[in-house]
Amino acid sequence: MTVGAADANGGHPKAKSVIFINGDGMSAAHREAARLAMTGLDGRLAMDSLPYSGQLSTSPHDPKTAITDSAAAATAWATGQKTYNGAISVDVNKKPLATLGEQAKKAGKATGLVTTAQVTDASPAAWFSQTVDRGQQDDIARQYLEVSKPDVILGGGEDWWLPAGSPGAFPDKPAEDPTEASKGTKGDLIAKAKKAGYTYVTSAAQLKAAKGGKLLGLFSNEEMFQQREEGKGDIYNPVVPLADMTSKALSTLKTDKDGFFLFVEEEGIDEFSHENNGEKVLKSMAELEKAVKVAKAYVATHPDTLLVITGDHDCGGATVEAAEDTADESGDGISKEDGPFAIAGSSLKFNIDWTTSGHTGVNVPVTASGPYASSFTGEHANTYVHEVLSKILTK
Repeated sequence: MTVGAADANGGHPKAKSVIFINGDGMSAAHREAARLAMTGLDGRLAMDSLPYSGQLSTSPHDPKTAITDSAAAATAWATGQKTYNGAISVDVNKKPLATLGEQAKKAGKATGLVTTAQVTDASPAAWFSQTVDRGQQDDIARQYLEVSKPDVILGGGEDWWLPAGSPGAFPDKPAEDPTEASKGTKGDLIAKAKKAGYTYVTSAAQLKAAKGGKLLGLFSNEEMFQQREEGKGDIYNPVVPLADMTSKALSTLKTDKDGFFLFVEEEGIDEFSHENNGEKVLKSMAELEKAVKVAKAYVATHPDTLLVITGDHDCGGATVEAAEDTADESGDGISKEDGPFAIAGSSLKFNIDWTTSGHTGVNVPVTASGPYASSFTGEHANTYVHEVLSKILTK
């Protein structure tokens, strides 16, 4: 198949930029539950209103399982090769692979990542680093500064940028989670980032005031939310909303005349699905939808930009059921019936019935607009993302 032939020759301007949005753990069930809760029976999410849609399969090349984690899934996107779970852009033999984030930079484009997870977590890391173990987040941060050099880095995870015993803007052992504390082994990477020309910000006000150039924003010790055992006491209240981080990243990156690559991620969907917490999953979906609207508004005036929205895998094995269907096919415990949740503009309600606290192997939806967007029509392996994006990012 010729990737993007219709778009490339159909009157679109030369493709320059890519905005790739990941709802971590987001499957069709998450999108439908959010649609009902946010827009009602006849409504439509912004993420579902893009003109082209398809499906991506997600299986890894892991000798122990057919179900992917975020590291292997993002590696497939960023490198075009499947690998084992836990791998960050290395192949099954642990050999480093070229990543689209680095290749875009070499092609003269600006690059950036925005996430409500740690900025060094698996999904963003796969675009800009290589390591045999996703847990080596301090080394991933080092690689950002020394190797791939993204222009914009916004999200959580300050703990990985500072040596153990040297807290920064966010104190060690905070009351909301006493297990969090600075734990880096690569020195003071925040000081190193400042020396390399990054403006460092830790609050909404500082982010708003930052003026162009390279930008590092870390807004929490670890993820920008708190999840608890079996969803008890889960908190979703980021210091800076995902939409605001996305807007700032776009305003910073768009000044590059050669275009840019921006990765945007809402991590809460996955984390709260692990806890089978439908309320917080819907909150995370709402925040992702706001970020999508920011991206859509940008591409509406920049038709040389490809916008892609998908998930790396399903988490929770959720299904959407009628509120009156109270029989729990999944049994008691964490996977119990969840709800009911109100359907916007209606007296009706729905339940979310979870089947697992882990990932599943079902396909995930992908929607797209802009140059090469029609390439995503149909069903493809997750490695196909690399095939499409490379047409823009490596030129």
